[in-house]
Amino acid sequence: MNTLQSTNLINFNSLFFLSDIEVGKHFYLELNGITFHGQVLVVSSIVILIVFIFSFLGTSNKNIIPNGWQNFMESVVEFIKDIAVNQLGESAYRPWLPFIGTIFLFVFGCNWAGAVIPWKLIKLNEGEFAAPTNDINTTVALALLTSFTYFYAGFRTKGFSYFKRYIEPTPILLPINILEDFTKPLSLSFRLFGNILADELTVSVLTVLVPLFIPLPVMLLGVFASSVQALIFSTLAGAYIAESVEGH
Repeated sequence: MNTLQSTNLINFNSLFFLSDIEVGKHFYLELNGITFHGQVLVVSSIVILIVFIFSFLGTSNKNIIPNGWQNFMESVVEFIKDIAVNQLGESAYRPWLPFIGTIFLFVFGCNWAGAVIPWKLIKLNEGEFAAPTNDINTTVALALLTSFTYFYAGFRTKGFSYFKRYIEPTPILLPINILEDFTKPLSLSFRLFGNILADELTVSVLTVLVPLFIPLPVMLLGVFASSVQALIFSTLAGAYIAESVEGH
C-alpha cells in the first residue's frame, strides 16, 4: 500500500512539474513605445555577432593556401555555394549566393543557439531565452523575406512578363497559382517553427521526467535536426528563386 502511494505521489509530482513547462514564453522590451520580443532581439543579436566574428577571423589574414579560420570559412562558403548551384545552376547562382548564405547561416545559428546553449540556466523575471526560431514571428519574417526575394528575382529577370506565369498554361489556373504564393511562406514558416518548438518541448519534458542521461540522445538529435532545418530552409529559398528566374 505504501509503495502504491509513493508511486502515485511520484506520478502526481511529475504531472505537477510537467504542467509548469513552458516553451516559447517571451519577455518583452519597451523602446520608445515599441514592444519587442526580448528573447528574439537578444539571441538574434548574439547569433549575428558570432557569424560576424567567424567571418572576420576567416578573412582577416588571407593566404593563397588557406589554413585555420580561413580554411573553415572557405569550407562553409563552398557548402553554401553547392546549395545555390544545385538549385540555380552554374550560370545563375552568383547574384543570389549572398541571400541564400545569409539565410542558411542565420537559421543555422539560431537553431543551434537553442539546441546547444543552456539558456534555462539564466533566470529572468519573466520569460526565458531560447532559439529565435521557436518564435513564429521570426520564422514568418524569414519566410516573407524569401517570398519578396523570389518575387524580386522574377521581376528583375523577366520584367512584367513574369506575371504571365499566373495564367500559364491556362487562365483557369490563376486562383491556384495565386494561392501557391500564399502557401509557400506558410509552409516555410510553420515547418521551421514547428520543428524547433517540438524539439525544445521534448527535451524539456524528458529533462523533468528523467533529468540525467536519457535527454542527451534527444538533445543530440535536436542538434542534427536543427542543422537539417537550416539546410531545408535555404534549399527551398534557392528553389523558389530558381523557379522565378526559370526560362530567362
